[in-house]
Amino acid sequence: MTAEPLPGLDLDRLRTHLDAERPGLLAGPLTGELVQGGRSNLTYLVGDGQQRWVVRRPPLGHVLATAHDMGREFRVMSALAGTAVPVPRTHLLCQDDSVLGAPFYVMEYVPGTVYRTPQLTEQLTPHQRVELSWQLVDVLADLHSIDPDSVGLGDFGRPAGFLERQVRRWSKQLAASRSRDLDGIEELATRLAENVPATPRAGIVHGDYRLDNVIVGDDQRIRAVLDWEMATLGDPLTDLGLLAVYWEGFNGVERNPIAKGVGPEYGFPSARQLLDRYAERSGTDLSGLDWYVAFGFFKIAVILEGIHYRYIHDQTVGEGFDHVGALVAPLVAQGLATLKEE
Repeated sequence: MTAEPLPGLDLDRLRTHLDAERPGLLAGPLTGELVQGGRSNLTYLVGDGQQRWVVRRPPLGHVLATAHDMGREFRVMSALAGTAVPVPRTHLLCQDDSVLGAPFYVMEYVPGTVYRTPQLTEQLTPHQRVELSWQLVDVLADLHSIDPDSVGLGDFGRPAGFLERQVRRWSKQLAASRSRDLDGIEELATRLAENVPATPRAGIVHGDYRLDNVIVGDDQRIRAVLDWEMATLGDPLTDLGLLAVYWEGFNGVERNPIAKGVGPEYGFPSARQLLDRYAERSGTDLSGLDWYVAFGFFKIAVILEGIHYRYIHDQTVGEGFDHVGALVAPLVAQGLATLKEE
């Protein structure tokens, strides 16, 4: 790690704030580094020579309303501590923009591997790939089985009308990040809005659940679920539809920096097998899942368009953003194709 200036993170200001809010936590001067791989909120690893922590804050510039809510992430991880869903221990939430220029929080550093590239997943044996896939599904089913009231999240969202609001919300996010014409994306949004299914049951929704949002320990067990910035109460099948898209929706896409290294082409079970595992584990009827998969394509397309917007306006940091814009149109086309298959 380095003591050099970091984009979006002033280590001296962070040290002063932590000394005031958590006296005795730090043993020495802070060093830090930007953790590569994040495509939305910025993640830093900081340390004092004896311990390490993780700091999360919104991206630099062009922050969409509600899309980078630090308080939301902090609250849901704090609430899930001690449940069957593994999460990092949370330490401090700061909503005062004067410290780092944006809200941020500090959480436990969980050692392990985030499998976000083919180079990493190819190190797994065929058996490990299968077992890790089942774990990923089982943790999601465990999350969806939690009674929100039992962990203090009964008021975390409004399940009634959740799907309708989701389509409207992501359509508004798209409008806020538009810098070019995107063939078919309005049609996809319209068809989703006109065919919203009835939610079978409400639960805690992660909002961006995939393999590269979990930390896997050396024992090949999932040690922490990360990136809760879009968590809420709503229809759990949105998580499942999105996972299916991440699992196989990018297959064959060249120079793809998103969700690469999973799915059948990399020796993992198919999305269909993951869905069957979830259905067996949770007892959920998945016969109407196509709408949720199509919505997953739409949601990721909007997210990537936002990242593309920030990239072309020099408002983000990190590597791999130059190819993100090219992924949007294929995702829209797959979303429309999924709806047409119904």
